[in-house]
Amino acid sequence: MSVTAALAPDERAEPSPLGRLDPTVTLALLVVVSAVMLFVLHPFVPTVLYLLGLLAVAAGTRLPARTLALAHLPFVAFATGLLVVNALSRPGEVLWRAGVLRVTVEGLEVGTALAARTLLVGVLAIGFVASTGPVALVTSLHRHARLDARVSHALLAGYRMLQQMPQEWQTIRQAHAVRAPLRADGTLPRSPRFLAGVVFTLLVVSVRRGERLAQSLESRGLGLRPRTTWRPARLHARDGWAAAAVLAALALVLLLGAHLDLLDGPGALTG
Repeated sequence: MSVTAALAPDERAEPSPLGRLDPTVTLALLVVVSAVMLFVLHPFVPTVLYLLGLLAVAAGTRLPARTLALAHLPFVAFATGLLVVNALSRPGEVLWRAGVLRVTVEGLEVGTALAARTLLVGVLAIGFVASTGPVALVTSLHRHARLDARVSHALLAGYRMLQQMPQEWQTIRQAHAVRAPLRADGTLPRSPRFLAGVVFTLLVVSVRRGERLAQSLESRGLGLRPRTTWRPARLHARDGWAAAAVLAALALVLLLGAHLDLLDGPGALTG
């Protein structure tokens, strides 16, 4: 099972503590925290928030430690790149030198801040994906964010098609392999010509399925008003408490950083 599949919440099982929150609220909190971090260029604040976010996601999603760690890999790779590039290329007080390579204090500080910011946004995104089902998200956005029914249903239909594509790819490969000779080790062919045929078939199948979905949605009166929802999304007191807790933690860490004079802004990029 891939990491993406492991992160996807089981809509038939009892939701996790984080999954009981309204998806629009959790998405808005993710956007707010990410937007605030755009103006912080000292590693203290994003590092503290990352640690808090990691604890919250681990407890709120009940993900196994291995799955949570594997989901971090793309963000760790990107964060490492930011750290190395800034540490080696940004001017300032030289901390270490080896030939043409040199690490500066300013570059290390800014690079660490950008890396911590990447990990923070990453762990919050992991928590959101692992706790929010597509149906619940679209239903919530339709009700609370006033997302148009045409857009919300189209997004949900597209998501379902993407979910089915890996299985479609495997089926088409096996169908093509009936007429194509197997490799010496008995596995399916992997030549560019063979794969191009599979890709073209998958494209045709997807286009035809999309056309059928569009006709089906239109025949069911998509876009007509007024509309009702089978399971309408409702806000609860826990949503307000969760939003207040996240915003309070964000404000407290920012105030602590300001008190310790560890709250550099975007000026650090040009300093």
